[in-house]
Amino acid sequence: MSVAPASSSVRLPEFIRTTTFRWTLVASGALAFCILLMFGFVYWQTAAYMTARVDGILAGESVMIAGAAPERRLKAIDERLSQDPRRIRLAGLFGADGGRIAGNLESLPDRLPTDTPPRRVSVVRIDGEGREEQTARAVARRLQNGEILVIGRNVDELSELARIVERALEFGLIPALGLSLVAGALLSLRAQNRVETVNNKVQRIIAGDLRERLPTQGLNDPFDKLAVIVNGMLDEIEALIRSIAGAGDDIAHDLRTPLTRVRIGLERGRESAQTLPDLQSVVDQAIGRLDQSLAIITALLRIAEIEHSRRLDGFSDVALADVVREVGDLYEPIAEDKRIAFKVTADVEPIVRGDRDLLFEAVANLVDNAVKFSPEDGCVELALTRRGNECVVRIRDSGPGISASERDLVARRFYRSDNSRHTNGLGLGLSLVSAIAKLHGFRLTISSGPHCVVEIACPSLVNRPTAEPAPVYGAGVAR
Repeated sequence: MSVAPASSSVRLPEFIRTTTFRWTLVASGALAFCILLMFGFVYWQTAAYMTARVDGILAGESVMIAGAAPERRLKAIDERLSQDPRRIRLAGLFGADGGRIAGNLESLPDRLPTDTPPRRVSVVRIDGEGREEQTARAVARRLQNGEILVIGRNVDELSELARIVERALEFGLIPALGLSLVAGALLSLRAQNRVETVNNKVQRIIAGDLRERLPTQGLNDPFDKLAVIVNGMLDEIEALIRSIAGAGDDIAHDLRTPLTRVRIGLERGRESAQTLPDLQSVVDQAIGRLDQSLAIITALLRIAEIEHSRRLDGFSDVALADVVREVGDLYEPIAEDKRIAFKVTADVEPIVRGDRDLLFEAVANLVDNAVKFSPEDGCVELALTRRGNECVVRIRDSGPGISASERDLVARRFYRSDNSRHTNGLGLGLSLVSAIAKLHGFRLTISSGPHCVVEIACPSLVNRPTAEPAPVYGAGVAR
């Protein structure tokens, strides 16, 4: 039983099969073709020029010798041949029967008609150095006595010119092609190495190492530009994933205590409740604490959404004065119920770039805090003014204020100052306002000391023309 040999195929190296190397081959082939065309054109033009020059000389000499007297004609032929150290001149005088009379041509060249322009023929030269076949340009003229005058010139120098061009191509084109192929191989290997490095980095990123970044070499090449773009995208992805993980951690951490309280309360209620109203009271307390937990989740997710959202695409021109007036309309009844003097003023009509709903939410949160922490018979002022190139939303209240040591802490999540510990709340309102201001590129400032003043400073685009005076909600709670 015979076993057929397994067919084997030669697999080319990886760099040869790359697009870079293939394009190098195409470019090298195009370059070689252009060089061949250039050398061919040079050779053709040079040969044409030399042939035309030789033909002109031959025609002139043949006319001059043919017009001389018979005895002078032989002497002119001898003089022409004697002044030829390079042995390139040819001449012959033949009788009407073709017999040789004078000159260094053995016989009348075949296929050389008389009285026509010079043409290329093969001749046999005879002189003191012997007999030699040569290629020449020659012209034949029939004289009045029937004799034939042939004047020629060796054109082997044109063949030598062709050999020079061939040698130039051999010593110039072949090394150039080899160098281009080597350069293509090096570029292909370099690109292949960079792709392999990028692939290794990408595999590590896919495996979960979000701190990895694509390498750059400090060159302004497409690889570096692409790496910079991808690294920027990875920075954003890492920040988003960390924010998602952070939001989950915050929710898990901050829900542990209220959920534990709910569980303990339910256990105690199950053990100690004697009547249905007692059990209902325990359930009501549990429901209240669960509502608080749900509010915490909603607030944390809301802050994370604002901090890392892409809502910039939905920004539009917002009339900030209308937002301030709407917040005033919303909180005027609440302030009136608490007997707080609520004053709203809008001295300017600026147009800002932003999200109207978020700006309304930020101003409403600040006003809600001001009304919540102001005592009865206190006052709250909501004002929109201009300061330099900015418009400023200012909220001032008559509450206990914030100490200097707590001014930088109140915007943190779940932080509550000593003055607010007995007031309902989650400690997330100012965190939400801070996230909204940061998203819009606005500046949030909180003053310390009694009678807290909070400001949101934002650059305005234009001032909207005012059709009527801006309303002012005056003293007390009357509008």
